[in-house]
Amino acid sequence: MKASSSQKKLLVIEDDPGLQKQLRWSFDNYEVFVAVDRESALAQVRRHEPAVVTMDLGLPPDPDGASEGLATLQQILALAPDTKIIVLTGNQNRVNALKAIELGAYDFHQKPFDPKMLSLIVDRASYLYGLQRENRNLLLSQLDSPISGIITRDPDMIKMCRNVEKVATSDATVMLLGESGTGKEVLARALHQMSSRKQGRFVAVNCAAIPETLLESELFGYERGAFTGAVKQTPGKIELAQGGTFFLDEVGDLPIALQAKLLRFLQERVIERIGGREEIPVDVRVVSATHQNLRKLIGEGRFREDLFYRLSEIPIKIPSLHKRVGDAVLLAHHFKNKFCAKEGRHSLSFSQEALSAIEAYHWPGNVREMENCIKRVVIMAEGPQITPDDLGLQESEILSEPMNLREVREREECKAVVRALAKVDGNIAKAAELLGISRPTLYDLMNRHGLK
Repeated sequence: MKASSSQKKLLVIEDDPGLQKQLRWSFDNYEVFVAVDRESALAQVRRHEPAVVTMDLGLPPDPDGASEGLATLQQILALAPDTKIIVLTGNQNRVNALKAIELGAYDFHQKPFDPKMLSLIVDRASYLYGLQRENRNLLLSQLDSPISGIITRDPDMIKMCRNVEKVATSDATVMLLGESGTGKEVLARALHQMSSRKQGRFVAVNCAAIPETLLESELFGYERGAFTGAVKQTPGKIELAQGGTFFLDEVGDLPIALQAKLLRFLQERVIERIGGREEIPVDVRVVSATHQNLRKLIGEGRFREDLFYRLSEIPIKIPSLHKRVGDAVLLAHHFKNKFCAKEGRHSLSFSQEALSAIEAYHWPGNVREMENCIKRVVIMAEGPQITPDDLGLQESEILSEPMNLREVREREECKAVVRALAKVDGNIAKAAELLGISRPTLYDLMNRHGLK
């Protein structure tokens, strides 16, 4: 009977014809392919890309050992890292089976195999393979989205991305506000790419990275002979962005003396090079960013209020990573896949404890810290699984929040009752009305949560 194109694919690597036949019969709901040695196994993997592989470690030319089987396993995983390999082994080969797990095999099962048990293992492996493929496709679709480089499922972050899309088509000045490492430059580039100016240049200047004495010439350029060493006329970064987007990063570090000159440019859209007399019109879209509280700096006299309003016609607040629901683990998987591909560590995965630690950590350095952490772990981790010890996260920065749905519900329920009672100064009738419940129900909740 011809296999359906929708059937899941299973590769059986076995040189015993009797076992081959038995395995075929056990998996009539799969499209089964058979290989008898390393060469034919690799050919089948390349041709059919099976989700699951069952294999005997004793393959020719080493049928009594495991060297050929282990070598085949490694080559399959190098070729198709997501493939789930189940090793079939005798009692005496338990050590080699464990070695296969260390090298990235999904599971092992003893011979003579139990058809029902092996079927459960294969089905579970196939299901996991499907989930991982679906997750990868989701990440790829997100990377192809208009906000290139932003990976998120958090509602607030998605709303912020939509706001970026809305404002991208206008020429209004945009100020991106957020902690260091949240992706301000990524969003600035997205604003440029989605605008009518995308054929022009995107020019970025980091005000915190350039000494104050050089920043003016970097921004506005200079004429020949304007100062010692000015041997030729040099346009500034604002001028170089003509027709495109000028990104002023860490604008909170802009010296107060330069703020007036920048303000004039924003008002008049003309610049003067240092040592020059000519006004040069410049048509650019200005995007700025900072992690600082500019209103506080204004109060301290360190930032001009009129410049603030010129730069922030449309302010966009970027949520910090620890406030983005579910994004820490999503990004951890993304960066792990990215760096595993670069480093050739295709079988590396996170333990559940590691994922819990990632989810609970505060991530003060946000996405940049996450990327650096996962890159280090992929390079340094010794086993096939990433553990909390590999991550090396500071316990003081880990927020212990319950994952259990009942615990989460009870915690939020207790908070709601406390807030309601506080708002009405302990009046039970008013608190019950505020919460939309009866007084007896409120009394029950108070007793349950130990509230007097």
